[in-house]
Amino acid sequence: MTINHSDRNAELTVDLTNCDREPIHQLGRVQSYGALLAVSSDWIVQHASMNLRDILGIRHEDALGRPLGEIVVAEGLARIRDNLRAVASPHGAARLFGVVMRESGNTFDVSVHQSGSHLIIEFEPKLSTRGRDVLSEVYPQIAALRRNRDLRLLAGDAARGLGELTGFDSVMVYQFQADHSGKVIAEQRLDRQKKYDGMMFPASDIPVQARALYKRSLLRLIADVNDEGSAIVPGAGVDGVPLDLSLAVTRSVSPIHIEYLRNMGVEASMSVSIMKDGELWGLFACHHDSPRYIDYERRTAVEMFAHMFSYELSRFEDGLRKTVEQDTSRLHAMLMGHMANGRALADSLLAVSEEINSVIPHDGLVLFENEGFHATGSVPSEEEFLSLARFLDRSIGSAVFTTDCLSKLHEPAADYADRVAGLMAIPISKRPRDYLVLTRRQVEETVDWAGDPSKPASVGPNGARLTPRKSFEVWRETVFRRSLPWGAQEVHAADLLRVILLEVFLKVTDAANLERKRAHEQQQLLISELNHRVRNILNLMRGLVAQSRSSARTLEEFTANLDGRIHSLARAHDQLTLEQWEPASLRALIACEFAAYADSQSERLSLKGPDAMITPNAYTTLALVLHEMVTNSIKYGALHNEAGRVSVDITVENSGGLLIDWTERGGPPVMSPKRRGFGTTIIESSIPHELKGDAEISYKVTGVEARFRLPARVISQIVAEDGPGGTDRIAAAASVDLQEYRLSGQGLVLEDTLIIAMDAAGMLQDLGASDVKLVSSVKAALAWLEDNTPEFALLDVNLGEEQSVPVAEKLRAEGVPFVLATGYGEAPDLVKAYPPCILLQKPFSMSALTGAVSKAFTLPA
Repeated sequence: MTINHSDRNAELTVDLTNCDREPIHQLGRVQSYGALLAVSSDWIVQHASMNLRDILGIRHEDALGRPLGEIVVAEGLARIRDNLRAVASPHGAARLFGVVMRESGNTFDVSVHQSGSHLIIEFEPKLSTRGRDVLSEVYPQIAALRRNRDLRLLAGDAARGLGELTGFDSVMVYQFQADHSGKVIAEQRLDRQKKYDGMMFPASDIPVQARALYKRSLLRLIADVNDEGSAIVPGAGVDGVPLDLSLAVTRSVSPIHIEYLRNMGVEASMSVSIMKDGELWGLFACHHDSPRYIDYERRTAVEMFAHMFSYELSRFEDGLRKTVEQDTSRLHAMLMGHMANGRALADSLLAVSEEINSVIPHDGLVLFENEGFHATGSVPSEEEFLSLARFLDRSIGSAVFTTDCLSKLHEPAADYADRVAGLMAIPISKRPRDYLVLTRRQVEETVDWAGDPSKPASVGPNGARLTPRKSFEVWRETVFRRSLPWGAQEVHAADLLRVILLEVFLKVTDAANLERKRAHEQQQLLISELNHRVRNILNLMRGLVAQSRSSARTLEEFTANLDGRIHSLARAHDQLTLEQWEPASLRALIACEFAAYADSQSERLSLKGPDAMITPNAYTTLALVLHEMVTNSIKYGALHNEAGRVSVDITVENSGGLLIDWTERGGPPVMSPKRRGFGTTIIESSIPHELKGDAEISYKVTGVEARFRLPARVISQIVAEDGPGGTDRIAAAASVDLQEYRLSGQGLVLEDTLIIAMDAAGMLQDLGASDVKLVSSVKAALAWLEDNTPEFALLDVNLGEEQSVPVAEKLRAEGVPFVLATGYGEAPDLVKAYPPCILLQKPFSMSALTGAVSKAFTLPA
């Protein structure tokens, strides 16, 4: 018979799950092969099975109410008392073999356990062993379990060994599935046939309470399905509750289960629990075509065999886990190798998808990270996955989640069940979650059931209870919308992978957060530093203006002095920013000052001694001092005429400080200043006040001499002298040889700061421009150029949210010379964006602008 899974009649709701409510632990009867006594804490018999006379030789009526010591001999009672420690635990039982209980000398196998307030004592007559040693029979079967590492072979060896130990016609190894149904993974039959091997048994065949009892009582013998057994009297205690026989080895059998066995054609059965990690992994199901009794001592040996099988099963699965862990470890190394090369997590995972597939077979992979969808293989679309991700967020928690029938849990998945039927979701972050999802395609599978798992039973001879199904013929079910199930080792591999990915994800996230934190801190630091420097610059400018005004005798002198000092600071700032605000060269600073102000006189300047890298805070102070020295020399000293010379000697003190000796010779006669102006104050006081160094200046007849000492703390590094003799000439080529250049016609200034634009326009007009157009945006400049062609243009680089590149390109196309003004320093990357042009650093002076203009007109068109 074949039926589609999706075509089952949903109205058929009556099945054997009704058995779940049957109190199989309170049946009030024992099987006939043993008898039972229940005694109180003071050893008075309170319950007895009615077959007590057949087993022990005393009528149950005579046993009730009497002390146990009056029923059994002292030797037997002593053995029971001596072994009570074994019953102290909730599931504990004492097993005693060959115990003499009566004067006749007959021996019994005895089981003792605690049930509520009663001590339950069960007796089974000892069969003649004829010198047999049960353990000698068990050991070879246990040893045989260690020879293979394949689950089916291991289970097959166990079934064969258990058959030889018990003599049952059929032994099956029955493994519970995730839905509590069972699958026969091995079968050993005396007739060499395979009747149930590979078949599935519905979960209802072993009710919930039966599975619970299998965990507490590991072996259950039904010696004869036709045995009516013997009742326990009285049937209930004074509290009206029957005895709890959960751990009773002779407990009778549920009528429903008896009928179930009869329908299978079984006369006797024995079930042995297979436990793993404290849970019921499966059962050994032993069947016989005729009644069969196995004595208690051999049953105990069978339990030991089952324990050894559980141990070998754990070893087998541990071996698989170890292999999985090794494979996952290699996967971890590969993944980290990819990420170490700078690849993103998504790219790294997709790059190792084949390796993941070798550990956890799948048909598709999705990484859902930071709302980003990355996928390969047979997967849902991005839109479908967003719905699935919401389902996962609200349903699965933080552990690995698997299903082999996604559409059963997430209804929209039915629309793409042909692509994705099963799913493994591995959460790799905190909420909102990110997931690695592995998918499996639909597998159309035909499942062989030992009878229809959904067929309801009919009401039978057991009154209101249900009669078990009578047919165990093969019933085939074609399953759709399901994938291959995810195995325990695959889930273990996923758990390991989750830890790896969580570690990687957290590292990436932490690194990103740390980078953002550092960037934020750096930004705040830069803002604070910028604010500090701007305020200092504003205060410095205010001081320069005030002091230059007070010391100047004419407006022209005030303007020239202030302009020179501002540009000296600007040049020093440029030197520092070229090195990212790191220590800068003293030689470069001296050369820069001489080149900017001495022009052609530079050939008469010499510099001796090593170079030194000066810290940024000291550099600007030193720039102002050298600026004043150079300008004074040009105005009044050695460089004022054609014969004078200036020598600068740099030497290193033993303390690590630096001496700068300034000597002028050959100039006009020197006179000590009649008044102390701002320039003199800068020379004499800046280094002592700001750098904690020394400054001395002498106005000798032969020429000005000055000595400046810089303390070691403002010197980052001393650089050895270059060239023989340690002398260095400052080349005249360091500065532009300015020839006076006159403009004519109209000019253009593109600058978004009005004061700077007006200052630049005034300089261009001083150079001869008849008119200068001021514009503040690229749009305005391009619009003006549609109807006008200037002779020359000055363009600012940064205009708020835009740059002047389009205007520069249009001017270049029309052959109009232009100069690019910027406060960014040389900025080579910025210059690359513009057509060939001359770069002018802000703030600029009239001489600097003139030099830039003259160069711009010499550039090739």
